[in-house]
Amino acid sequence: MAIRLGMQAKLYYKTGGVDDPGPWLELGNVKDLTLNLETGEADVTTRANAGWRATVGTLKEGSIEFEMVWDTSDAGFTAIKDAFFGNAAIGLAVMDQDIATTGSQGLQADCSITSFSRNEALEEAITVSVTAKPTYSATAPAWVTVP
Repeated sequence: MAIRLGMQAKLYYKTGGVDDPGPWLELGNVKDLTLNLETGEADVTTRANAGWRATVGTLKEGSIEFEMVWDTSDAGFTAIKDAFFGNAAIGLAVMDQDIATTGSQGLQADCSITSFSRNEALEEAITVSVTAKPTYSATAPAWVTVP
């Protein structure tokens, strides 16, 4: 059985996008992360369905939501902040383990940072809640598995 713990998962970024020739850089300043994947639905019910509604999936939709410590000296934090304020795409890879490990898998996509909300709890470090969504790109989002 190949159980993975959340702390073993990795988030990577490329400021030039997924197809950038440079290496994936780990975004280590990440606390909790949620990868949301959904699909739209189309009703394809016919009389031959014997009274059952039939549905097929249509367009896929995804979002990546995570928290980071507000650390302006962290290169990954700066890349996410700059992508948000510059309305620039950033390549993200949400992997279940190190990206160089055989069998590692996850979503890779050029994303737009659509939310960058600062949280200032009285007795905690300042954090930022980030939402990223696949954006217009020559490279379509893809589920990848490292061979």
